Amino acid sequence: MRVLPSGSTALLVELDDLDAVLALYAALAEQPPDGVVDIVPAARTVLLVTGPGRTSLSAVADAVRAATPRPDARAGGEVVELPVHYDGEDLEDLAGLLDLSPEELVHRHTGKEWIVAFGGFAPGFGYLTQPGGQWDVPRRSTPRTKVPPGSVALAGEFSGVYPRESPGGWQLIGRTDVAVFDLDRDPPALLRPGVGVRFVDAGSR
Repeated sequence: MRVLPSGSTALLVELDDLDAVLALYAALAEQPPDGVVDIVPAARTVLLVTGPGRTSLSAVADAVRAATPRPDARAGGEVVELPVHYDGEDLEDLAGLLDLSPEELVHRHTGKEWIVAFGGFAPGFGYLTQPGGQWDVPRRSTPRTKVPPGSVALAGEFSGVYPRESPGGWQLIGRTDVAVFDLDRDPPALLRPGVGVRFVDAGSR
């Protein structure tokens, strides 16, 4: 673990891997250090943002080093269920690349709960990881210029749901009718770090 200043009001914690990020984030989200107003996980880091004048960076650094990571815990325990129509354009080709049938790929995707590790790319886009899932999915060699909103996709060790139409190079395996980002909702993002996600097979139509 490396704890580094990020400007005058934030600390950046560098960690070895995503498992370490999830474990530390779970502990800090459950009991935030005094004066911390936002905690932002990423693939290998956790950013802690403090309120001006509310604490010192050295005090926050001490709290981070004293925190006990929680490798088997999700922050908050919230679980979102997403029905998915598994009829994505890349489903059959990707199943072949992974030496699976399309049905086996869907079973693997729905068989275990996922967790939102961090957000990025676009507002409301969550990078989901499946503990023990052992995914290793190649990105498309040529990204699409338009991916429809609600598209459910895989890339690397992650799954994700496109919140709006955008370019993208992930492998599309299905689609959901659930809006994962809605400015009229509080909070707008459905898939926030620490939230569990269960994908449910809603058929191909």
